[in-house]
Amino acid sequence: MSHVIVFQGDSITDGNRTKDTRNFWDLNHYLGHGYAQMVAARLGVDYPDRDFKVHNRGVSGNRILDMYARWREDAICLLPDTISILIGVNDCGAEINNNSGSRADKYEKIYRMMLDETKTALPGVKLVLMEPFILPVGSIGEKFDKWQELIMPIQAVLPKIAEDYDAAYVPLQKKFSALCEKREASYWLWDGVHPTAAGHEVIARQWVKAYATLNVI
Repeated sequence: MSHVIVFQGDSITDGNRTKDTRNFWDLNHYLGHGYAQMVAARLGVDYPDRDFKVHNRGVSGNRILDMYARWREDAICLLPDTISILIGVNDCGAEINNNSGSRADKYEKIYRMMLDETKTALPGVKLVLMEPFILPVGSIGEKFDKWQELIMPIQAVLPKIAEDYDAAYVPLQKKFSALCEKREASYWLWDGVHPTAAGHEVIARQWVKAYATLNVI
């Protein structure tokens, strides 16, 4: 029996995936090139009997409000058994650039509305909530105090949301910060936001570890 997983988020999840539905047959590009593909590969090899069906619906540039606007089509209507969400860094960037993001209170409100609708439509769905992250590289590093001011309250609300919705939680900020003791920040996140290949592998490993707590694998 197959188990359907939907990955949702912004460019970090998107991974330059195929978006034209006419090309969804192209499985080399359907999942993009990032942690979603890496997780799918690992689950497919380690648990072939589970027949995991993985969809990537991340969209580059999305804030949480953008994702919520397309949630029914790009998440609920796919009838997933598991939904994974990584969103928030663009809310911080949009706030810094033109005050069009969502600060923590609005972010939490939209997040909970989205999960409430999901649980109503799909009562048995498993949830994986991922922590957005940054490192002081390039333009992010130039305004790092401001970025931290915005992202840290968002990071702080996510464990509580995960607890309230019986979701697996994927902590990432402390992991990336600790890894900077081994190599410079740009080795993991080349511009302070987007992961390198090594950075995506870090996310994939953390994701699988958290997913195991849901007793699916």
